[in-house]
Order: sequence, then structure tokens, then C-alpha cells
Amino acid sequence: MSLLHPPLVGPPGDAGRLDAFTDTVFAHLQRADQRRWGHAYLLGLLTVPGKKSVRRLAAAAMASPTAFQSLQQFVNASPWEWEPVRRELARWTEARLSPSAWTVATTVAPKRGEHSCGVHRRFVPRQGQHVNGQMAVGLFMSDGSTAVPVDWRLHLPERWVHPDQRRRARIPGDARSLPPWADAFEMADRLRQCHGVTPAPLVADLSDSRPAADLGRVLLRQRGEFVIAVPPALPVLPVGASDRGPMRRPSPGGGRTVMLSPSAGAVLDARRGLLHGQREGRALTCLARLPAATPGAWGQNMFRLFADRCRPQRIYLTNMVHRRLSDLCALTEHLGVTAASVQELEEDFGLLDFEGRSYPGWHHYMTLMSAAHAYRRLAATAPPSHRAPDRVSA
Repeated sequence: MSLLHPPLVGPPGDAGRLDAFTDTVFAHLQRADQRRWGHAYLLGLLTVPGKKSVRRLAAAAMASPTAFQSLQQFVNASPWEWEPVRRELARWTEARLSPSAWTVATTVAPKRGEHSCGVHRRFVPRQGQHVNGQMAVGLFMSDGSTAVPVDWRLHLPERWVHPDQRRRARIPGDARSLPPWADAFEMADRLRQCHGVTPAPLVADLSDSRPAADLGRVLLRQRGEFVIAVPPALPVLPVGASDRGPMRRPSPGGGRTVMLSPSAGAVLDARRGLLHGQREGRALTCLARLPAATPGAWGQNMFRLFADRCRPQRIYLTNMVHRRLSDLCALTEHLGVTAASVQELEEDFGLLDFEGRSYPGWHHYMTLMSAAHAYRRLAATAPPSHRAPDRVSA
């Protein structure tokens, strides 16, 4: 267990609070035994330090010798729907957190072999190496100090949408192979439609997205508010610039003019050249347009492109052009809070510990893990103790 976070065993008066929480988020589970196993699984996630194997969770939550098989069945084979549980979790979280942003984060769970649903080999920048594993895209609610996940997508490479793989991993027909950024926007759209949840700006780091032009066309169609870190190669055109030809940027020391293609990186480089030697705050910014669906055409919607002059390698695009630049920069700080929550989920809540191969099993597990994290961050108010967890009867 990480020393950065408190122990996960609840205080003596925690049982009633956990009962009320599970009654709320598992209200849509039709069978009483499913709700009971959901409660037991959460209890295990909240009390077992270290690796969250099903066997360890079962031993901590219940005295029954068959608890292991029952919990395994509940996660990997029971046909309960995870979407209604996540909707209730989102409503419960929003009411207690009052989020000022929705954020996106990705993580890769290393896996041995090739049989776990969605497993593939990819380069993980945070680890600086190629990893064989499952890539998860999470949608979080954040108030600037705490970020809680409320929805997840499992990235499916092309080979996993083949009929044989779908059948083997029980992948539904509407699950598609999408870029991670497309998964993020779809989750945000779905959350906006959730009754009782107030929309918040979507904040995400999509600077590694490929190809950049496709991302730009999707951003042009967005109606929800967003602040997105974009690739430097994203095609953009400053408002007022000609639709044709490269941009011109004077070199900082004067002399010849540098010709630049219309991209996010080039636009802010040009802006930096114009402001060379001036003190105009810490941000570089300008209004810009994005490519329309017709090749060579530019959309009429207006966006703001900005970057911190101290950290120019991170370029952001937003459709909130009338918000103060200080407010927009403050929204980008939510990404650091979310990254800390991802680390906490990995170390203390079993984000990387799913034991199973099926698509429904993965979504069941991620739903339960998210509920445990939300409960610990938002419901438990008394300091946690180190007493042994209470067991529930089988």
C-alpha cells in the first residue's frame, strides 16, 4: 500500500455509510444476491491492501469458503449492466464533489499473453518502453483537488473487433475500434445526457493523437465546452490570416522572414516571434480556426489557441473564447490532479489488477473499482483505522 494515501480500512461507524452507498449505486441490480455481492466486492476493495486479487477480496469480505467462486462469478459471468451503476455513481459523485471540470486520463495495465480482451502491444511514454497490456480511457470529475472516475472505455485495436475475437471475449456488437480521443468525447457526450448531472468543461491531454487532422475535424463539431492539449501539428489558421499559403514569421533578431505551415505549433511560434522582448503576461494566445470537412476549407467557428510561455511545449485549444485566460490556464491544472488520482487508483484500488479475459468482466471490475474510490474520497469522513475489517455472512 502506498504511503502517500491513508489506509483503506474504514472506521467503526463506516458500515452504515457503506450500506447506504451500495444501496444507491447498485439500485438498478435486479437481484438481491447481485447487490449483496456488489457490497462484498466493495468491502474487499476498501479493506485489502496491495494486490486486489479475487481470492484476497473474498477472504477479507466474507467468511464463506465459496466466496471466491461467487465473487469471481459476479464480476466475470453475471449478466448485470454496468451503465446504470455508472450513471448512479456519476450523480452521487457530482452531488458531493461539485466538479468544475471533467477530465480524461489513460492507463495501460500490463498483461501476459494475448487472451485478455483488448490486449495489445504499445509504447507507454510514462514508462518509456513498449508494454503488452490493456489500455483504459477514463472520464473523471474533478474539483481541482480531487478527481474521481465515473466512466471507462477499453481501447479495442482492430483485431479485437473481428467476429471470432468478439465471440471469444463477449464483446458486444456496438463496441468499436476507436482512437482514445474519440472514446473520450463519446463518454463526455453520454455524461452530458445523464439526468441530474450538470455539464462541466472537458479537459484532456490529446497531444499524442494521430492523425492530428482527424482530431481537428472532431473538435470543430463539439458543442460542449472543452480545453484540449493538442498536437503541435494540428492544422489551425489564425483568425484574420489568409486561407491560402504559409504564414510569415519575422525572425527574433530581425532579418529574413521565416515561412511556416498553418499548424498549432507554427502559429504560436509566430506569436512568440512577434512578442520577442516584450512582457505581456505568461501566456501565448491567439484566435484560430480549424479545418472543415471539405479539404482545403476552414471552419467558421472560432477557437482560442494558447500556451504557457514558460512551458511552450504544451499547446491548448478551447472553444471558450470569451473566458479569461487565467481561468483557462486554471482548468489545465486539473490534469495534474487527475494524474495523481490515476496513481492512487493503481497503487491502492487495484486499477491494474483485473483477473479475467472478457469485455463485460473488465467493465464490471472497473465500475466496482471506481465506486470504491468515490466512496473512499467522498463518503468516509472519519479518519480510517487499522482494525480488522468486518465480515458479512454468506
